[in-house]
Amino acid sequence: MAFLSSSAAELIRQSGAPGAAFQSYHELKSSLHRDLLSKIDLEKLTSLQDIRARSQVQSVIYDLISASSVPLSAGEKERLCREVLHEVFGLGPLEPLLQDPTISDILVNTHRQVYVERAGLLELTNVGFKDAAHLRHIIDKIVSNVGRRVDESSPMCDARLEDGSRVNVVIPPLSVDGSILSIRRFGRVPIGVDRLLASRTVTPPMIELLQGAVKARLNIIVSGGTGAGKTTLLNVLSSFISAGERIVTIEDSAELQLQQPHVVRLECRPPNVEGKGAIRQRELLTNSLRMRPDRIVLGEVRGGEALDMLQAMNTGHDGSLTTIHANSPRDAVSRLETMALMADVNLPEKAIRQQIASAVSIIVQIARLSDGTRRVTHISEVIGVADDMVSLQDIFVFDRLGVSPTGKILGRFRATGVMPQFNERLKTSGITLAADLFEHTQDA
Repeated sequence: MAFLSSSAAELIRQSGAPGAAFQSYHELKSSLHRDLLSKIDLEKLTSLQDIRARSQVQSVIYDLISASSVPLSAGEKERLCREVLHEVFGLGPLEPLLQDPTISDILVNTHRQVYVERAGLLELTNVGFKDAAHLRHIIDKIVSNVGRRVDESSPMCDARLEDGSRVNVVIPPLSVDGSILSIRRFGRVPIGVDRLLASRTVTPPMIELLQGAVKARLNIIVSGGTGAGKTTLLNVLSSFISAGERIVTIEDSAELQLQQPHVVRLECRPPNVEGKGAIRQRELLTNSLRMRPDRIVLGEVRGGEALDMLQAMNTGHDGSLTTIHANSPRDAVSRLETMALMADVNLPEKAIRQQIASAVSIIVQIARLSDGTRRVTHISEVIGVADDMVSLQDIFVFDRLGVSPTGKILGRFRATGVMPQFNERLKTSGITLAADLFEHTQDA
C-alpha cells in the first residue's frame, strides 16, 4: 500500500521543524492512522490485554510501512509506529509528557502551544497538535472516558485520567483563541512522607505533630493557593489514618489516592444536556453521613457544603480532612465563614464562628514559592473565639530570610515555642510528643 509520499523519510527527519514539513508529517501520520483503522477492529482489540493489543496493532503498522517503497531507517519506522500507537491507545502528542515523571503540570494553550511545569517552574515544549480538530479529538477522548462531555452548550469541563491526574477543559466560545487543556499530574505512586522531607517541604517535627493529630482524630484543614500542593499534602496526611477505619472521600473530580483498604469514593456529577441531574458536593456530604463513615475526606470545600462539613465535624465525625483555597490561616477562616453563609441558612456570623472554632483544630498552610519550591509555611491551632473573631495561634512557621544570587528562597522552619492546647487530647489518645518538639528550628 503506497500511501507514503516519496519525501516521507525527509519529512520524518524534519518533523520537529515548523511550517510545511511539520504539517506534511502530521498528514503522513494521519494517513497511516486511517489505513490502520481500515484494517483492524479496535473495538475487538479493547477486549484483549493491553500488551497483546498493542503488539497486534504494532505489527499491522509495520506491515503498512513496509508495503511502501519509501526507504525508512529502523529508527524512523520506530518513531512513526510509536506516534501512531500514541494516537490509538493514548493521548497522541501528550503521551510522552504523561510518561515523564518529572512533569507536574501540562498546559495546552490551543493546538499551537504546550507548556509543562517541572520543579515548580514553567517551560515551553516543542509539542504540538496537527490542528484545532486534532486537539478537540484528544479532549473528547479524555472527557468521554469518565462519562462527561464538552461542547458549545457546556464549554467547561473537569475530568480525570486513569492515573488520577486532574483535567480541566475550556473550549470556544469561552476560550477566545482555541481549546485550552490543563492537566495536573498525580503519579501512579503517591508522594509520601519521605519525599516531602527530602524536598524540605516539611520538617520531621512538623510531620510528627501532624501524624499525632491525625491519629488523635483532630479535624484538619489544608490551606494554600493553586498548585501549592494541597492535594499532595492531604494524601500524605490521610496515610496516617488507621487501616481499620472506614473512610468516605467526596470530590468534585476524583484525584485522591488513599491507600487504606476500606475507602468509599464519591464523585460529583455535572448537569446533563438539559441542565438537570447535577449532584453537588453538598448533597454527597449529606448522604455520606448515612454511610457510617469513621472519617470524611472532602477534596476541597468551595461553597455551601462548608457549613455541612463543620456540622459533621461537630457531631461525631471527627478526624475529618479537607482543603481550601486561601493564602494564610487567617484567610482560610474568613473563607470558611463566607462559604458557610452561602448555605442559605439564617445563622448569625457569631454562630458560624463558634462552629468553626469548635470543629476545626488545625490549619496547615502550604505555599509554592517564587523559586518553584513548596513549603508548609504555617501549622496553626484554632483555639476559640475572642472579641467575635476566631482565634489562632501558630505552632510552626516558615520564616523567609531572603533570596540567594541564584534566585533560591532562603528561610528556616521555626517552632514558636507555644504548646498547643490539643496536646492534652493527644495524650489521652496515647500519643506523647517530645517537649523539645516545640522549640525546634531548621534551615530550609
